[in-house]
Amino acid sequence: MLVVSVDVSDAVVVVRARTRSGVSAGCTGCGEPSTWVHSRYVRRLADIALGGRPLRIDLSVRRLYCENPTCPKVTFAEQVPGLTVRYQRRTPQLQRLVEAVGVILAGRGGARMLRILNVTLSRCTVLAQLMRVPLPPLETPRVLGVDDFALYGDTYGTLLVDATTRLPLTLWEGRDAERLGRWLREHPGVEVACRDGSLTYRQGITTGAPDAVQVSDRFHLWQGLSRRVQDIASTHRCCLPAALPPVSEIDSAPIEETAEDAAADTRAGRHARRLFEAVHALTRTGRSHSSVARELGLDRRTVRKYARARTWQEVMRRPPRKPSSLDPYLDYLQQRWDEGQHSAKILHEELQAKGYLGHYQRVKMAVAPLRRGLPLDAPRERPPSPREAARWITTHPARRSPHINDRLPRLLDHCPELRTAHDLVRRFAGMLENRDALLLPGWLDDLAKSGLPPLAGLAGALREDRHAVAQGIATPYNSGVNEGRITDVKLQTRLMAGRAGVPLLRQRVVLIAHLRRQYADRPTGSPT
Repeated sequence: MLVVSVDVSDAVVVVRARTRSGVSAGCTGCGEPSTWVHSRYVRRLADIALGGRPLRIDLSVRRLYCENPTCPKVTFAEQVPGLTVRYQRRTPQLQRLVEAVGVILAGRGGARMLRILNVTLSRCTVLAQLMRVPLPPLETPRVLGVDDFALYGDTYGTLLVDATTRLPLTLWEGRDAERLGRWLREHPGVEVACRDGSLTYRQGITTGAPDAVQVSDRFHLWQGLSRRVQDIASTHRCCLPAALPPVSEIDSAPIEETAEDAAADTRAGRHARRLFEAVHALTRTGRSHSSVARELGLDRRTVRKYARARTWQEVMRRPPRKPSSLDPYLDYLQQRWDEGQHSAKILHEELQAKGYLGHYQRVKMAVAPLRRGLPLDAPRERPPSPREAARWITTHPARRSPHINDRLPRLLDHCPELRTAHDLVRRFAGMLENRDALLLPGWLDDLAKSGLPPLAGLAGALREDRHAVAQGIATPYNSGVNEGRITDVKLQTRLMAGRAGVPLLRQRVVLIAHLRRQYADRPTGSPT
């Protein structure tokens, strides 16, 4: 190529060039070289910006006759390697930049980034160039990861990941067993399939790859067990105050009765008890939840919650009192009140001078009991919530804080059901730590005989999938790669404001993973 001239202006840099005469060029149809010139024409090529200005190359190229009489092409246009591509008005370097930006930032974000780089393209053009990028060739993995993810609303999708290379393979809308089985039959060779406890994926893998070893993920097993423990803690909510240390040695009343009486004396307790009795009085007559909801003026889900509860304490909300930033200043408030300062505004200003950063409204609410002749609402420790109690039970003993180690034994001694759940959880944790699935049958029997409905239901589900559960305990395979890739899928969906269709989402998820791997493996300072 011969550069004829270079014109530099504020708007654009224009390079005029021409291909050299007398140099043979290969036919684009048969590959035979030819020097028989038919004519010349000018191609206008956009290139990456130069000195902060857009760069345009006006290249004069030859059209040549094909000297092969058997070739269907009569004439062809010569191509300059590294500069021109057939039917392309961008240089390969600029085209790679457009595709990379489209993969990383998609439509609008990619168009804005290219505008910063002095490349003006619309978001539709960026997306069109992204969809033209060919996907990497799909190789059947030896270890396959299968998991679902939420596309939007109640619509879900399925993601397949190569657990060995940690790269996504494909994704589609829906989570049906038939499509997964068809994909596995079209790509034979999968030896291990990692999944959660989904019956759909279990059936799909069984029909598509019957010889593959199915592995139920340890994280999902532990998560399912933790949820059952939380359900047990919710059922025995009245036992949770037993975790608190005793106020004094004189108070020897049972903690359960004290907690129930305290809750019953509150406004929220009276409201919960009244609704509980009203809902159960109507549902015992055989009326539907919708009918009861219409009569009582409640939401149907609220009626269902009260109808399923065995006692009104199960639906009782937690006490509203929480530790606040005003607690260290309560003694000062009491002192100033006794001295005769009853203005909440002045008290708030004095507390600000002492370092209090809270709002005036909190000070006003704090001194409200004093105006009625009552003592300040001193901070008191709340009983754990069902979720906190479940977390205490499922946390490894070596990782529990002294706070938990002081309160958990007190709670377990008071509630035999939570003690049983704790012992079963620790036995399962030991199997996971030691990778020993030989104890699984006995543990499932004890789970079913525990007398706790949540754990008995879990035992039935795990027994149906016991082979995959045993593999999940004993083998190193898991669905951690799937969960990481699903997090990335959700990120890409949010970057496109949730409007990405499945083909575009598949294109970006697969290509961006390979693009990251490509640049992560490239040594520092290597040319792009």
